[in-house]
Amino acid sequence: MPARPNRETVDLSPYPDLVVIYLGMRVNTFAGIKTLLGFQPRLSKAVAAKPDGLLLHESVMYSLRHVGMRQYWRDFESLEAWSRSEPHRQWWQEFLRDTGGTGFWHETYFRRGGMEAVYIDMSTPAGLARFAPCTPARGAMFSARNRAGVPGEAATGSAVTEEGLYSR
Repeated sequence: MPARPNRETVDLSPYPDLVVIYLGMRVNTFAGIKTLLGFQPRLSKAVAAKPDGLLLHESVMYSLRHVGMRQYWRDFESLEAWSRSEPHRQWWQEFLRDTGGTGFWHETYFRRGGMEAVYIDMSTPAGLARFAPCTPARGAMFSARNRAGVPGEAATGSAVTEEGLYSR
């Protein structure tokens, strides 16, 4: 007789504000291969620095042209603070000036409920965008905090403002 499966779950009570974020970068053009390969060492270094609030980082391969990561954060404030600090701030500014032949997306899920997402130059839809209609990430939909409905203001300024992005 086969042994019964060892069925387990996790106790998330120490993490009431847990946030899970999936991120992906897709190669859209030949130049995107260089962009993607150049990004990996910088990302590895940033994760090795153990940003405050990052509980776990895992690499994910969606396809040969589409790779990403899954990260678990203690809370949204930690994730937001990291995304607005160096080196992420610089990466985001560089990427929004020139995507280097790639597309990028992220989807954020909150233990307390809610989710938000953004997609930039994705040649084919990913994740939620494969079934839900997309709308421009402008105005109230520009920041992750606003898209997620997280109350209050960020502790630090945005890496890129809407006015700065669209006034070039």
